[in-house]
Amino acid sequence: MTKRIAYFDCFSGASGDMLLGALLDSGLSLEELTADLDRLGVGGYELRLTRQVRHGISGSKFDVLDKGEERPARHLSRVREIIGNSGLPEPVITSAIRVFERLAEVEANIHGTTIEEIHFHEVGAVDALVDIVGFCCGIHRLGIEELYASPLPLGSGSVRTEHGLLPVPAPATLALLASVGAPTLPSGAQGEMVTPTGAALLTTLARFERPAIKVQQVGYGFGTKEFPWANLLRVWIGDSLDARALGGPHRHEPEPAHHHHHEHDGHEHHDHDHNHGHHSHDHHSHSHEHEHEPHGEHEEHEHPHQP
Repeated sequence: MTKRIAYFDCFSGASGDMLLGALLDSGLSLEELTADLDRLGVGGYELRLTRQVRHGISGSKFDVLDKGEERPARHLSRVREIIGNSGLPEPVITSAIRVFERLAEVEANIHGTTIEEIHFHEVGAVDALVDIVGFCCGIHRLGIEELYASPLPLGSGSVRTEHGLLPVPAPATLALLASVGAPTLPSGAQGEMVTPTGAALLTTLARFERPAIKVQQVGYGFGTKEFPWANLLRVWIGDSLDARALGGPHRHEPEPAHHHHHEHDGHEHHDHDHNHGHHSHDHHSHSHEHEHEPHGEHEEHEHPHQP
């Protein structure tokens, strides 16, 4: 049976803003996304979507601009309450809460505490809510039933966090990837390429394999960092195909799109690049927290879910 599916080609990594930027570039309406996010009842931010061309490839840069208001750290119970009382479609609420729960499980494991004692800073704040809830809203609005992802390239060096200098990939990111046995690739890039938020979304909601797909839409979401290549992530959207009926290699039937539920650590940050035609859409502005500077030995990094 044909299904609407999406494949995330993360050749330059993955972060929450890149994933959402790619969906917006593929046809998701910023106006509809804004209306959905307004239902969370969380203010103090502005969304910005801009059109950019990097290394000859045009795409969208999505940012969440924090207006600098003081926000208390939120515990998982409060995050569940904000999302659960939003009135958003049930599939969106369920998926978003699952992603936050995985982040909490990972953080609790890393810090030797319980998920209810973990409190989210950046991750429980506006950026993480926008990235995670916004991504789930986008998938729902685009009618996508199953998500797939490519192997993830991991950078090198260190990243500065509230807990000091940590190795890349960050502990939470690595724990999330290990929880599902996600395929990774080495990269010579200095800096964080896969952020905790990006890892949490993909390990919870996607399967790491390339599907047989009739591609109908393509979107490019740029990251913040600059690399020798276009730092972006692209999404292919279309209808699923039966590879065996097309004479392709015989493979076991994919299980129903699942959101892997494994326990581990959560983290975030990233960037990505590529080239190919895609839809131009209205692009507005927004600033985000994921992006890794490809600078030397370490980089400044705001971890969206630091306890």
